[in-house]
Amino acid sequence: MNRLPDRKDSGLLASAVLSFAVLASLLASACCVLPLVLVLVGITGAWMVQLTALKPLAPYAIALTLGALGWAGWLLFRPAASCAIGDQSCATTRPLMRRLFAGCAVFIALLLGFPLIAPLFY
Repeated sequence: MNRLPDRKDSGLLASAVLSFAVLASLLASACCVLPLVLVLVGITGAWMVQLTALKPLAPYAIALTLGALGWAGWLLFRPAASCAIGDQSCATTRPLMRRLFAGCAVFIALLLGFPLIAPLFY
């Protein structure tokens, strides 16, 4: 039978994909955000100039981020399969996961938008 995966399993997959999206966005903004964070906590040095070597990888990391974020959103917000009354394999919607997704999406938007406002801090 061709059956949709359980909503519980897709929630776990969505949280893994969402974690991947956050990590990819951190990689995409490492050339700009990481030096500023290190300076703010008091860590300085000429070695931080080497972090700009990640700049050419930023478009690929941004594409990975947006792809993973879209996939996680599809897993969380897709229409539920029709469930029979009393069927335990059909889970209800997950408002906590949806809130977590929204929070991560805002965090990712801030990270990806940071290079636009970074000149104001330097």
